[in-house]
Amino acid sequence: MPKPEDKTILVVDDEEDAREYLATVLEDAGFNVVLAVDGDDALDKVRSAPPDFISLDLVMPGKSGIRFLHELRRNKEWEKIPFVIVTAHASDEQGQDDLQNIMAGKTFSGPGFYLEKPVKPEEYIKFVCEQVGVDYAVPQEADRAEALREELQQMLRGADTAQMERAVRALSKPKKH
Repeated sequence: MPKPEDKTILVVDDEEDAREYLATVLEDAGFNVVLAVDGDDALDKVRSAPPDFISLDLVMPGKSGIRFLHELRRNKEWEKIPFVIVTAHASDEQGQDDLQNIMAGKTFSGPGFYLEKPVKPEEYIKFVCEQVGVDYAVPQEADRAEALREELQQMLRGADTAQMERAVRALSKPKKH
């Protein structure tokens, strides 16, 4: 059975924080990671070395995720590369129609899977492992704690003041033994 280090994942996202976060999650699981900032950059990366899997943001300036997928699927060599959509636009007007068409199989055949940002590291890694044929290893407690810290930091970046105050109060409560 292949190991994570035998697989290369292309992470395509225009947001640097999201791109780096996803890359870190994948690298921590042992995968090789290549980064792209938009659909044009992603096509260049695929041309030079087709990855085993693509993690794709849907809404990006320049060539969007959906336009990138159209070009990918027109090439016989690349059309079978599995992918997951990672988006913050699953239910807004920027990405909802494209995502619904993908999920309904109207645009592409395939797993029809997407994750909403912020992504849960374990769910993300588990899906990638399944798609590339790698055994999914449940993270050790220290790894899990670090993944939870990263997830919390990601969530706090987009939180408003009231949400952050509630989080601080919840974390300040004494632990019950």
